[in-house]
Amino acid sequence: MSTDHHDAARRSLAALAVGDAFGSQFFVPGTRTHLAEHTLPPAPWQWTDDTEMACSVYRVLVEQGRVDQDALAASFAAHHDFDRGYGPATTRMLRQVREGGDWRDLAARLFEGRGSFGNGAAMRVAPLGAWFSTDTAVAAEQAARSATITHTHPEAVAGAVAVAVAAAVAARDGELKPGPFFDEVIAHVPRGLVHDGLGYARLLLTVRDPRTAAHHLGSGQRVSAQDTVPFTVWAAAKHLAVREGSFEAAMWDAVSGGGDADTTCAIIGGILGARLPPPPESWRSRVEALPAWSGA
Repeated sequence: MSTDHHDAARRSLAALAVGDAFGSQFFVPGTRTHLAEHTLPPAPWQWTDDTEMACSVYRVLVEQGRVDQDALAASFAAHHDFDRGYGPATTRMLRQVREGGDWRDLAARLFEGRGSFGNGAAMRVAPLGAWFSTDTAVAAEQAARSATITHTHPEAVAGAVAVAVAAAVAARDGELKPGPFFDEVIAHVPRGLVHDGLGYARLLLTVRDPRTAAHHLGSGQRVSAQDTVPFTVWAAAKHLAVREGSFEAAMWDAVSGGGDADTTCAIIGGILGARLPPPPESWRSRVEALPAWSGA
């Protein structure tokens, strides 16, 4: 993999962390004024499980050049920090992996054998898409492999594929228009609720108000892939073609939509980070450093 793609993945991870940490502030009491006035919450901003798991994805790609599922599962388990906001099912599964359990069996048995359709596979995958930007089909396939370690439900896998392809397309050089951007993402996503939501989101590209888009698409309130990913791709598409101030505007759009704000901001940040300049220093300086073990 070329250095350019390596750099795109690192930029995506860094922007994902800023988005995650920013969005997480809006679960803190007293931040409503910051949202109303678009003033930054006070430092420090801590990132959540979204960033911690994305660091594992990035580290495995640097070490292996692809998704080695056993290595990624081991990294997820070894670096799991309960205080980062993991869901109970993921926490229990990763503890069992640390105790010697087989991630394949454990993931498949979640939710009475249906597998998780949460947004956790999508929240961590944007750096992978940036890494495989030269081939969106490979990005989609590797995203699916990264997802099924913890999320075997088809909708969760579809959500991860959508975000990875979005980041892959974003990382490429050349003109990028919202409509064609959506078309390329949708072409790689299997039929289902995520696919349908993306199609609806494309129809809403003329909508200006993120609250209206979130009302129709969902913004992670249910913490599912299908009520998270369409809105995030909509927000990313609206801002990818604009460079100056685009990251900041996209983040305010995301938190205006409510819902699972750290995850929507992480996904949008990861996609934008694959293409745009880094977030401004006034944002980056408020965020805790990425862990040394990530290699970023």
